[in-house]
Amino acid sequence: MKKRTITFVGTLALIAAVFALAAVWQYVYKNDLFETVYERGYSQYVEKYAAEQKLDPLLVYAVIKNESGFNPQARSSIGARGLMQLTPDTFEWAQMLEQTQTKYTQSDLDTPEINIRYGTVVLSALVKQFGNEKTALAAYHAGRTNVMKWLADSRYSHDGKTLYNIPFSETRRYVAKVAKTKEIYKKLYN
Repeated sequence: MKKRTITFVGTLALIAAVFALAAVWQYVYKNDLFETVYERGYSQYVEKYAAEQKLDPLLVYAVIKNESGFNPQARSSIGARGLMQLTPDTFEWAQMLEQTQTKYTQSDLDTPEINIRYGTVVLSALVKQFGNEKTALAAYHAGRTNVMKWLADSRYSHDGKTLYNIPFSETRRYVAKVAKTKEIYKKLYN
């Protein structure tokens, strides 16, 4: 009988220790781990250009996380480059929107500050054009022309302003993933 009592007490102590360690991990290490995975790299540029473009910086971090994983040398199969994965045509359009004196080249997309600056210009223009983040993200991923066609099609939009269905599965997943990533950033950093 004593042996069973000792084993039972030992088991309870072990369970209590496991719960205590789990609690410590939850409150100390989990946030550190998540903050490492959901980094806020290049924050000086993200914060500056998000503010200039009146964007939520957490949206910009979420786009960068999903587009390049914070790798300034990232490349896509369609020629998009850098942190925010801008194509040469989109980069040219962004420079036209900004009307700057300096004309940057495609290789400048590898420079984090330039990429974030013009990525936020594009994202802001899309939010202004389409009126909401979801539709803007769909345009960021699939292009403005596709989104304008979808908004004009009752299979994808009832009011011509809001997408209720995104026909490209890859774009649909992208929009959902960026939105989820932004929510994680909100929980970690707000």
